[in-house]
Amino acid sequence: MIKTNILNRIAETDYVRSALNDKADLSAFKEKPSARIIMGVSAILFSYIISWPAIGALGAISIYLDKPLLVVIGGPLLYGFSHLVFIFGMYLAGAKYSKIFLRWATRIAVEKLLPKT
Repeated sequence: MIKTNILNRIAETDYVRSALNDKADLSAFKEKPSARIIMGVSAILFSYIISWPAIGALGAISIYLDKPLLVVIGGPLLYGFSHLVFIFGMYLAGAKYSKIFLRWATRIAVEKLLPKT
């Protein structure tokens, strides 16, 4: 009973109602992405590469060279840099596709969770 009340209250919000009424779908992903979006996604992928794999390699190098400060100082700096690259990639890619995906996911979730009437 409580679960149904919460779901009904969620379904009454403007965002969910518009997603349901508009039959939100993923058709926008059929469009060819712009160069800016491709650069943004590439920056996001690059941030993953320079994150933990690079920090792991830096740790291995610091052990091999017997220089622990290399990873103690370089690790957080490299991780911070990868975070900045990720944020830059998100800025370039924009929120357009995230919003489209979230509307679609909201519609699907609410349709599955609410009882059929």
